[in-house]
Amino acid sequence: MRRHQALVSGFALVFLIVSLLAPARAAAQETPRRGGVLLAAIAADAPSLDPHQEQTFATMQLVAPLYSTLIQIDPYSYPKIIGDAATEWKIAPDGLTYTFKIRPGIRFHDGSPLTAADVKATYDKIIFPPAGVRSIRKNTYSAMSSVEAPDPSTVVFKLKFPSASLLGNLASPWNVIYPKKYLDRDPNYFKNNVVGSGPFKFKSYTRGATFEGERNPDYFVKDRPYLDGYKFFISTETAVRAAAIRSGRAWVEFRTFPLSEVEAIKKQLGDKVVVQETPATGLFGIAMNQTQKPFTDIRVRKALTLGIDRSTAGRVLYPIASLRDVGGLMRPTTEWAIAESELQLLPGFWRDAEKSRAEARRLLAEAGYPNGFKVVLKNRNVRTPYIDFGVYVIQEWRKIGIEAEHRPLETAAWFADGRDTGNFEVIVNGTFNYMDDPDLFLERYTSGDTSNWGRFSDPRIDDLFARQARALDPGERRKLVIELQKIVLENAYHIPGLWWARSMVHWAKVKNYVAPPNHYSNQKLQDVWLAED
Repeated sequence: MRRHQALVSGFALVFLIVSLLAPARAAAQETPRRGGVLLAAIAADAPSLDPHQEQTFATMQLVAPLYSTLIQIDPYSYPKIIGDAATEWKIAPDGLTYTFKIRPGIRFHDGSPLTAADVKATYDKIIFPPAGVRSIRKNTYSAMSSVEAPDPSTVVFKLKFPSASLLGNLASPWNVIYPKKYLDRDPNYFKNNVVGSGPFKFKSYTRGATFEGERNPDYFVKDRPYLDGYKFFISTETAVRAAAIRSGRAWVEFRTFPLSEVEAIKKQLGDKVVVQETPATGLFGIAMNQTQKPFTDIRVRKALTLGIDRSTAGRVLYPIASLRDVGGLMRPTTEWAIAESELQLLPGFWRDAEKSRAEARRLLAEAGYPNGFKVVLKNRNVRTPYIDFGVYVIQEWRKIGIEAEHRPLETAAWFADGRDTGNFEVIVNGTFNYMDDPDLFLERYTSGDTSNWGRFSDPRIDDLFARQARALDPGERRKLVIELQKIVLENAYHIPGLWWARSMVHWAKVKNYVAPPNHYSNQKLQDVWLAED
């Protein structure tokens, strides 16, 4: 334990040093130019503006530049952790106390100082939400017993038991710091309002059309941001956003474009554009509502996952939808992934697609559906990759006798039906996170978690999740993580599809942005600048 905590504390110091040097290194290559408004395209509108209550890029990308977090993922070196509002931290030898020092001189956009009391109020809202306030990450902090602010510059997190991932969870880009006085008035205030301390201040928002921020002249990082502001153009249509990039109406989309659009943009603009390609921390799949028949029957669930040919899906969907890699519930090639040889033994991952379909039809007949059945597949009305993935699944299911009606929904309605009310039979359900961590990816399979759209419960999964979260030995933790994934997949509690691969396109004049393997972190834009054409 002591060695573990000493290493973590040492890493914290190193990451703080790296965070100070990295912008200087980037700036040394080219002299940053001040001014200009960054024009960006985004594929969906925000269901609300409160990152604590949302889990979509449509919220994060719009508002991240307006806020500070306690600590953060290093914009230049994923997945290192560096400070933001916190200048330093230390972890007690027993792993039960985390103490953070708050940077002096930070002010919210209304002029009030950011203190430890605001950090405490923020995390109390996330970890111990009041009645009527949704906190979709509450279970991530099950180890936490209290958050204390003994003085204006000190925040102390006290744990009931050690947590393998706590530092990474505290670095979540979703955990933006709110002023306590507004939370005291209304803990839901930030669903429709913005008062942050980030590099930019809120300027305007026309729902479904545009969102704008302007430079914060009082930002606590000296001489930042370089930009005068940023402006997002909102459209769910891939072709519309791609046309905006080609015409120069927008200079970046931070999420992804399918390869077909990437090639068209490159062909037209040549070296005026840059493409950053990264494997991504995102898994597309299908949730089945297991509070209703026939999805209470394991044979039906297995049939639905057996009916999808994932190998062919990767070849078909990568060029048009950026979905490429076959894997389990943790990203392939990471230390937490199920080995390929073991994965191929699980339902839905057999190499022989016809054998899988034959078994699916047999299971459906055994369950009382020899001719299949009809179902409504709800989806998000975003073309890449939601609609394309949904169309592929429907075509695959037809081969085993399942007739699915495709019903795309606007983002807020999709979240409401899937996450909030369970008003669906089957629904396209993406799993995205800001880093490759089992706590973040596997929590959604535990009982009662708000991200458990399938609404299933298995005490074995709950037990394994709790044990892996406390396991400080990586080898022990990996065994528990693999076992948990196998239970989910063997029982077909969830239908994984394909892992995402990002192709982030931006004009070459957009400087000093490094694409991480997700579209949540590195969205504050404080170091981004625009070169002259």
